[in-house]
Amino acid sequence: MARAQQSSAQTVSRVLVFHETGAATGTPRFLDDLTRSFPKPREIFSDLKFAASQGVSASYVKRADQADAPLVFANLGITLGYADRSSIEKIRKKPGVSAVFTAPRLGQIKPVRIAAADLKSRLTWALVALGIESLWKQGLTGKEILVGHLDTGVDPKHPALKGRIADFGEWDLLGRKLRSPSPHDSATHGTHTAGTICGVAVSGQSIGVAPDAKLYSGLVIEGGDTTARILGGLDWLVGLGVRIVSMSLGYPGYTPVFTRLIEVLASRNVLPVFAIGNEGPNTSRSPGNYPESLGIGAVDQGGRTATFSGSEHFARKLEPDKPDCVAPGVGIISAKPGGGYQEMDGTSMATPHVAGIAALLLQAKPSATAADLQQAILQSCKPINGEPALRYGHGVVQPDQALKLLTQIGASSMSPKGVKSPKAARPPARQTRQRKGRKRV
Repeated sequence: MARAQQSSAQTVSRVLVFHETGAATGTPRFLDDLTRSFPKPREIFSDLKFAASQGVSASYVKRADQADAPLVFANLGITLGYADRSSIEKIRKKPGVSAVFTAPRLGQIKPVRIAAADLKSRLTWALVALGIESLWKQGLTGKEILVGHLDTGVDPKHPALKGRIADFGEWDLLGRKLRSPSPHDSATHGTHTAGTICGVAVSGQSIGVAPDAKLYSGLVIEGGDTTARILGGLDWLVGLGVRIVSMSLGYPGYTPVFTRLIEVLASRNVLPVFAIGNEGPNTSRSPGNYPESLGIGAVDQGGRTATFSGSEHFARKLEPDKPDCVAPGVGIISAKPGGGYQEMDGTSMATPHVAGIAALLLQAKPSATAADLQQAILQSCKPINGEPALRYGHGVVQPDQALKLLTQIGASSMSPKGVKSPKAARPPARQTRQRKGRKRV
């Protein structure tokens, strides 16, 4: 028996099964048939020592059986579960299955620095640097725009966030959505990023880019099965019709498992905004480093790329360099759970600034596609003098210029269905780069 379990230890994997597009793959019959193809957790983890060697706790095995694992994310067209080699081969051959991949474990991109802070100015330095007030004066505050926020949750009682949380979602440690959860933050990261997206002015002082946006916040990255919880959060947001999602999360390195997920979001006209990571030059995090993703790096108060901000060159033709652009991410003051403010450094802080800018742009042109928004943001960017282009991508985001560019994008740039393909959505080549002799940092 021990030998059999030792042999099976080489074959059990956590797998993502992508459904083919089409009405048939969304039917209960297809989904029931697919889920029955997965073995029960107790069948493949009967030896709890083996389960532990795979990073699976005994409590998970018991609860997963009770939860009717695997999990189906119908809006995304994905099923997630554990399977052995023989089951994987059967699943791969099933009609309606487009691909099967080993699932990575996603997690929060933690800030480089957290410190107590008082907000003493009328606007944060980041809002001033981005020229956000000029868009507010044009009536652009993100009104009626739905923005998704997948993080550690949010404190809805904070004065800057009162009335801004349109809905809240939470998933248990197995990735099952809880019924009627009470909004809260399991840490401090989520309230901080939420405040940057849509925090309203308190006593005349502002921290949020799009103070009238409607935030749909999901608690997905503190403990438990983070991959399942993040997929659950995205599935929820897509079902709600959210157009922009801020995600300061990822996993180190480049593994293209979630490429199809990004394609699914593009087909749903959703703009996902990802942090690129805080491990410095020659590093990045997925999915922010995918060609199709909008990966965000950080700049400091001096307009220089932060030393911790990730950047990496990949041996591929499509968007080989990441990040795509940079935004304020050092010394960012935003909301703290329980009231007050705190200061954080990280690409996690830059990401919600860009998500908030996208909300302002979408309010200005509600007919804009996700591809239009990304194109306008990237074409607006200003290069940083004296730095290799690889460090900052297209450059520092310029919201005023992005607004001008977006209003110039005409109907001719749209596909027949009003949504560009990922290939068609690519911005022009980065003019500051040389194809030969490119400097690596």
